[in-house]
Amino acid sequence: MSFRAIGVLRTTTALSLLALAACGGGGGGVNSTPTPTPTTPTTPTTPTVPSTPPPTQTEPPVTTTPTTPTTPTTPSTPTNFDTSEYRGSAGLVQANALTAYNAGYSGRGVTAAIIDGGIDVSTGDFTGRISAASADVGGSRGTIQDTGGHGTAVAGVLGASRNDSGPLGMAFEATLLIAKSDTPGSCASSDGCKHLDTAIARGVDLATANGARVINISLGGSTAESVLAQAIGRATAAGIIVVIAGGNDASANPDPLALIANVDAQARGLVIIAGATNLAGDIATFSNRAGSGADHYLMALGERVRSYDQNGQQFLFNGTSFSAPLISGAVALLAQAFPNLTAQQIVQLLYSTATDLGASGVDATYGRGVLNLARAFQPQGQTMLAGSAVAVSLAGNGTLSAPMGDALAKGGASAVIVDGYGRAYDYAIGATLARPAPALKLAPALAGGLRSVNAADGRTSVAFSVTASGSEAAVERLMLAPGEARRARAVAGMAATRLGPSMAMAFGFAQGGGALGQALRGAAGDAFLVAGDPLSTPGFERRPGNSMALRRAIGRLGVTMTAEAGDALVGDPAEQDRRRRDAARQPYATIGVAVDRRFGPLAIVAGVSRMRERETVLGARFGSAFGGAGATTDFADLRATLSPAADWSIGANLRRGWTRMAAGGAAIGGSLRSGGYALDLTRRGLFAAGDRLAFRFAQPLRVSSGGYALSLPVAYDYATGTATYADSRLSLAPAGRERDAEASWSAPLLGGWMTTNLYWRRDPGHNAALPDDIGGALRFGLAF
Repeated sequence: MSFRAIGVLRTTTALSLLALAACGGGGGGVNSTPTPTPTTPTTPTTPTVPSTPPPTQTEPPVTTTPTTPTTPTTPSTPTNFDTSEYRGSAGLVQANALTAYNAGYSGRGVTAAIIDGGIDVSTGDFTGRISAASADVGGSRGTIQDTGGHGTAVAGVLGASRNDSGPLGMAFEATLLIAKSDTPGSCASSDGCKHLDTAIARGVDLATANGARVINISLGGSTAESVLAQAIGRATAAGIIVVIAGGNDASANPDPLALIANVDAQARGLVIIAGATNLAGDIATFSNRAGSGADHYLMALGERVRSYDQNGQQFLFNGTSFSAPLISGAVALLAQAFPNLTAQQIVQLLYSTATDLGASGVDATYGRGVLNLARAFQPQGQTMLAGSAVAVSLAGNGTLSAPMGDALAKGGASAVIVDGYGRAYDYAIGATLARPAPALKLAPALAGGLRSVNAADGRTSVAFSVTASGSEAAVERLMLAPGEARRARAVAGMAATRLGPSMAMAFGFAQGGGALGQALRGAAGDAFLVAGDPLSTPGFERRPGNSMALRRAIGRLGVTMTAEAGDALVGDPAEQDRRRRDAARQPYATIGVAVDRRFGPLAIVAGVSRMRERETVLGARFGSAFGGAGATTDFADLRATLSPAADWSIGANLRRGWTRMAAGGAAIGGSLRSGGYALDLTRRGLFAAGDRLAFRFAQPLRVSSGGYALSLPVAYDYATGTATYADSRLSLAPAGRERDAEASWSAPLLGGWMTTNLYWRRDPGHNAALPDDIGGALRFGLAF
């Protein structure tokens, strides 16, 4: 039979300096020093060391009946877990255990077995949480009281209670099943405590019989004899995870006992070898390396780990013995939080979410890397709405568009999702919809480099404009005005022809059908750079493709039909000009009809149109969670222009929209109401012949009400794997409301035109949190 050697507590001076030593082959601590009850340290990972040891902690922990949560949620009563007690337990900080605590998990209801030298039963940090099944498996002493100190130290790292004083255990409300396996009397010898394979095996079987989820073995020595190997095999067959200290010899390979992890017949992939890091997050100098056990080697803090000795005094311990209970505690936290997880899944989670160190991937020094509970508690793999096959992205489930502004700034539409491990999470889907920055308006309007070419023969006019960019030419914003070449000079990418005295037709490329229709009606060009006409665009960034307009005059009545097809540019409008060719494009098509009539000085244009979007909603893109099936929008437009005198004109443009969103994913459907307007005032010849002063007050198209109707899972039952659904609504109406005011003055100068624009935008992009946008431009142009 072989022996497992661990640490022996030795008094080195009569004053107070104590040291804990261990045999190098085991997981025991080395070079430990006493510490006080921790206060918030200046450097959280380095607790201070006093001249005298602190008093024994006697406050009992709060105990409650274990419960099984259905969905990880923040506790109803907010608790601050980021305390001096937490900060003083550096192993928890390094492992990012705060994520689990803030989610409401502490190991409650989970049994963690510790096969070691027993526990100090008088230490208040364990009161009420030592399993009644605990036993002396190394002899017949009738007690589990620790005499060597090592067992208590390990138990404190795994499960010391939360009481704002002393060390904090990783799973501070777990039930501790103590198997005291040291040979009677061995801890009093100079060689230190010894553990027989048969005793350790009895401890493993005790844990298996009493429903432990994890067994911690911070022992080491020679290769496990068959009696112990078989006991470990029975434990893993029952779905119990076994964590074994990797050893403190600075060897290239783990301790021989730990290497049972490589024996598939017994380990079944459920034995974890614990390596030690230092406070800096690198491998500790004393820790055995991953070596031949790299596939099963996981690291946690093993240097200056705070815990108790057998007398209830606090120490900072060194050794892989204290890395192991941090990992065992992590297993308990995951088992409590996600009762659906199998042991294999828990182990895989710990491996796959570990912080990689050294060479990329599994390596012979760091193995799988360092324990990282923050990542282990995050969803992994494919995420879906609970109880469905509807995929949900953690990176983002869509991008809103300009008419939706700052909608969902406070989140919304919470649901339960499950990850690739079947773990359930509360998830605010609304908070994952990106809200792009307001579109740049002044800079694109001032973009230069345009060259216009036009020709006309009286009945037909052809005009286009291109802008050179390096060796590439791209068609930019184009306008059509039919008739003589003077008008055609102002448009680009279009051809207009008269089919008879009462009919005209125009075709365009990279130009909206609405602009073609206005041109056929003889509308003047827009004088404004920033305050746009809501009737001229669908309200979102897009790239028109082909368009056409046909106008027929019937007496004093004009009827204009328009059609347009293009792509919505989904993404951040602030980035569109920089990456226009690379923007995600989603097709849309619009068809409309308008009737115009003049009543003396008053001109009226009334129209309706229908826009179909294949995968967008008013230019917003929603992912598969919402079906991503597009929408249909009907617009009603009214344009009125009054010219009370030859040099005066007053205009009002009004648009109302009704959008129906397609069902799909979690969306039952949905509807939106939207609107925009512009009020204009123009005076010609105010200061000089030919000048023009214009003022506009406008609101770009904005969603006024409505959103998606959703059917979302709101609860999840791990026992049955079923979700409870409820109806909810995702409002897409913004809180902000953009209002634009712009003044423009232009006058002939030196054979050209000088134009000045001043503007003010409130709540740019319908975002109430953004500051006002104020600016202006001075331009001079020549005609050639």
